[in-house]
Amino acid sequence: MEITRNNIIPIVNLNNVRPDKDYGQNFLVEPSVSSKIVDLLDIQKDEEVLEIGPGLGSLTHYLNEKEGHLSVCDIDIRMINYLGTIYGKDIEYIYNDIRKVDVSSYDKIIGNLPYNITTELVTYLLLHAKEVKKMVLMIQLEAFDRFNDFSGENYGPVSVLIHLLGEVKKEFVVKAGSFYPVPKCSSVVFTYIKSLKASEEDILGTYKLCKSLFINRRKTIYNNLKVYLNDSLKTKSILETLNINEMTRPENIAYLDYLKMYQLIKERS
Repeated sequence: MEITRNNIIPIVNLNNVRPDKDYGQNFLVEPSVSSKIVDLLDIQKDEEVLEIGPGLGSLTHYLNEKEGHLSVCDIDIRMINYLGTIYGKDIEYIYNDIRKVDVSSYDKIIGNLPYNITTELVTYLLLHAKEVKKMVLMIQLEAFDRFNDFSGENYGPVSVLIHLLGEVKKEFVVKAGSFYPVPKCSSVVFTYIKSLKASEEDILGTYKLCKSLFINRRKTIYNNLKVYLNDSLKTKSILETLNINEMTRPENIAYLDYLKMYQLIKERS
């Protein structure tokens, strides 16, 4: 069933499924936008597709028309029950917190993510969706820089991780007025296509290294790396090899240089 401006209130009232603030529920009520988001996923026949936080099914309606095998995961049993009455056995229903779900086998993942745990959810997907080829995610507009920036105050371990694992593209902005209830800010839809820059082992190691080096992001890379290695001479040698100034801050080092840094540390261990 299409979710629109005209039918959202009757659906909510008739089925007692008022949006829950604790779950960050804002339902997309623009069918043209919902359809456009689903088309970005480019679902192929027999692919395993996971939708996160389907709510009342704004995206589910269009996903169900594709030839993939669709599973939907929601932490709110009311939404699972409602979708079950609409789609029956056409799709698989997962009543759980997505952070507790095995996402390793899905080819494509899509979802309108809750604003309050966006970074945590995206990180979980990056680390655990081992077989994913493409993701289409909608998040709070201002949160997008955490995943797309290559330097600066929003740049950090997750930025490094996502760029080492694949390619990120900002697709379009969805205005706040396209949702019910209306959130305080607009959202952005972005695509992620997996494209490994190194082995998954090295990428995970680089991510863990960055988590340590960014704890004190206002300190120099020399000071942070020295604490990590507990060896000032080795720290100087690695930075010299990579041609990184000792006074550089972590937020100003390219993600590929972090990969090289991890690989050098591993070689010299």
